[in-house]
Amino acid sequence: MDNPGVSKVVLLACGSFNPITNMHMRMFELARDHLEDTGQYSVTKGIISPVGDGYKKKGLVEACHRVEMARLATESSGWITVDSWESQQSEWVETVKVVRHHQEELLAAEHNKDDVDTVKCAKKRRIEENSFESSDHHRKLDGPRLMLLCGADVLESFGVPNLWKQEDIAELAGRYGVVCVTRSGSDPYKFINQSDELWRHRKNIHVVHEWVTNEISATHVRRSLRRGRSVRYLLPDAVIRYIQEHSLYSAESEQKNADVILAPFQKYCDASTS
Repeated sequence: MDNPGVSKVVLLACGSFNPITNMHMRMFELARDHLEDTGQYSVTKGIISPVGDGYKKKGLVEACHRVEMARLATESSGWITVDSWESQQSEWVETVKVVRHHQEELLAAEHNKDDVDTVKCAKKRRIEENSFESSDHHRKLDGPRLMLLCGADVLESFGVPNLWKQEDIAELAGRYGVVCVTRSGSDPYKFINQSDELWRHRKNIHVVHEWVTNEISATHVRRSLRRGRSVRYLLPDAVIRYIQEHSLYSAESEQKNADVILAPFQKYCDASTS
């Protein structure tokens, strides 16, 4: 029987996953333990959403490979899944739109399960969207609540000019919530204190301390792969086999998009100068 005082949470991680590493998987476990230890949340699902090729990040291999590697990595998990919607979009999709998409999917599934009148549901969603504009604090969404899961580097990237829109940061932190896993040398609390937008929604940002430090970096993994070095125990064995079978991550692949401006910079810089 469900505890009425406990909110159901679904964790969503957006990123390149180029390639997915054991640390990516570990983040979900850390976040679930942290949230459930509060006694306020029950984490029911984790979703990995690889970014599409339109992001134009340097060294980004094709989305079809990154999605398949993520699926292989999650085969042993009973609660973490992979969703390819974001990766299938022809152009880069802002993270806030990905979060909205998945929240709507969760609400639709919940409403279908409970056989609730669809007109009533649509009215409820409109009320929620309108009330967000006039509310500074988090509102409990109907059904499972979706939170964005990220590392401290992503939280700090909120301060990079033209990488994020301020209204998107406000919606991610204020409406949904952010779960940030620390890394060695990072100080999320300091960055939250320095950002007026994050400070405003600080009660909706959950900082998870990783006491067993794990500094696996996808960038370092790619470097080892193109140099022919072992990456065993950094990635799931099935992912390593996939990389070998498809000859991914070479010196040539690392130069992909090297002369292309990252999609957010293209979009937001153009908007600011128009």
